[in-house]
Amino acid sequence: MMATVNSYGNVNDTDHERLAARSKTRRRFALIGISSIVLIAVVVATVVGVTQTNKGGSKSKDETKSISSSIKAVCNVTLYPDSCYNSLAPMVTSGDVKIQDLYKLSVQVAITELTKISNSFDAGKLNITDEKTVAAIQSCQELFSLALDHLNSSLTINNMNLHDAFADLRTWLSSAGTYQETCIDELESVSSGLSTVAGDSFKNSTEYISNSLAMITSADESIDAMGKIGRRRRLMGFGGGDLPEWVSANERRLLQTPSVKADAVVAKDGSGKYKTIKAALKDVPAKSKKRFVIYVKKGVYAENVRVEKTMWNVMFVGDGKDATIVTGSLNVVDGTPTFQTATFAVFGQGFIARDMGFRNTAGAAKHQAVALLTSADLAVFYRCKMSAFQDTLYVHANRQFYRECDIYGTVDFIFGNSAVVLQNCNILPIKPMAGQKITITAQGKKDPNQNTGIAIQNCNIRPGGNLAGVSSFLGRPWKDYSTTIVFNSVLDRFIDPKGWLPWIGDSAPKTIFYAEYQNTGLGAATKNRVKWVGLKLNLIASQVQKFTVAPFTNGDKWIPATGVPFKSGL
Repeated sequence: MMATVNSYGNVNDTDHERLAARSKTRRRFALIGISSIVLIAVVVATVVGVTQTNKGGSKSKDETKSISSSIKAVCNVTLYPDSCYNSLAPMVTSGDVKIQDLYKLSVQVAITELTKISNSFDAGKLNITDEKTVAAIQSCQELFSLALDHLNSSLTINNMNLHDAFADLRTWLSSAGTYQETCIDELESVSSGLSTVAGDSFKNSTEYISNSLAMITSADESIDAMGKIGRRRRLMGFGGGDLPEWVSANERRLLQTPSVKADAVVAKDGSGKYKTIKAALKDVPAKSKKRFVIYVKKGVYAENVRVEKTMWNVMFVGDGKDATIVTGSLNVVDGTPTFQTATFAVFGQGFIARDMGFRNTAGAAKHQAVALLTSADLAVFYRCKMSAFQDTLYVHANRQFYRECDIYGTVDFIFGNSAVVLQNCNILPIKPMAGQKITITAQGKKDPNQNTGIAIQNCNIRPGGNLAGVSSFLGRPWKDYSTTIVFNSVLDRFIDPKGWLPWIGDSAPKTIFYAEYQNTGLGAATKNRVKWVGLKLNLIASQVQKFTVAPFTNGDKWIPATGVPFKSGL
């Protein structure tokens, strides 16, 4: 991320408090008011696919008034109630839209607006020739495409109960917002003026996505407040068990065994069908629900790899994190946007990697240079190694899980806005450039309704090299609602007693959520931690539980099928 180049600007604590208070108040009313009933009906209709027609003619004044009240009730839980109402009301007064369609309409107006932006935001149309800016705009085009995919996915849900449906919808809408924000970040790194223009242009789509997300979040919390009965109820017309569609019981047993039958074998020495990983990926079927296993034999593979968004359920198996290594050196200083620097980038859902290493060798002087970028939903990395300097591991979006991985870096080397749990990992800072401070995390939550954050559980945080004279911190808040929690982990003495570093100035937004819970080691003492309102040092177990695998990533539903060990709770 653009850590050493830019910041999110001066923070207005009053504005943040106002937004947070307004959001909290509206959500509280939603739990007990008509909006709860309306929103639950909206989402149930969405996931079940209910459609009603207007059998009568034009609507009566009472009916129109009732629908208008319903729209206001729904929009009242959003951060942008005016844009919500103004975008939906014209469609409702036409007499063609029913209350259960409000959520779908909210998503559809976001799709329409984002499509318009995507079609017009083109380097040629904008008469831009600067290579770095053109590259950033190309990143934006890909990000728009990903956002549109997620918005379209959020219009339908298959084979889910209410709890799982809400988890998926919140994830996809959170990711859609993240993709658009990433575009602005990429533009900011090359042209502050262009990013300002883009921010203004994206205002409507940003608010529409946020509105849709707020509706789902409020409904989810409403059902949660009503108890577990509704959450156990399966949606009408859907069957099946808890296993994802893409894995059978036989496949589960296969993935749990030491040897995995490969669909493709990659070997530098020619003993496999392919000599490069890129060549093997060309044979991956599009959007397949069947697992496609690629075995990559030991060796160093100098290539920049992309598992594209149409490559579903791909599994990579190597000969060990120090034996099978993918390496590259793309970086920001030499002209590549952060989003495009990744040596290994994953976008296809249901991805698994085991026993592999991913590295970016650009060096500390090249600043942002990503080793691994993961933007895929339901992605798992097991016994892998990620090594670089600044921005090593880009946990970009969606739901992710890392188990028994080694992660090396310097500045903000675990960053992004996914819902991610790192469990039983070794987090290993290495020496940065002279004058730099080590910051392990930089979480990018922008909207309070996003279900995102970095959860570091049962990890070992210790030096990966000689850190004499280097100030080291657990992280710094990249965005206004940055969310990071470190719990049940071992923190070595190298961690600065203050624990956390401001992004700018000497404090952090009051809206962040940072927490430490039951850590051990000489660096775990919290007596001298920074005195931020958003840093929580006295949480109880039930509060921390929310950031464990099952509730935070819905991982108890999809990680078992990968064969990777995990702990679902505390």
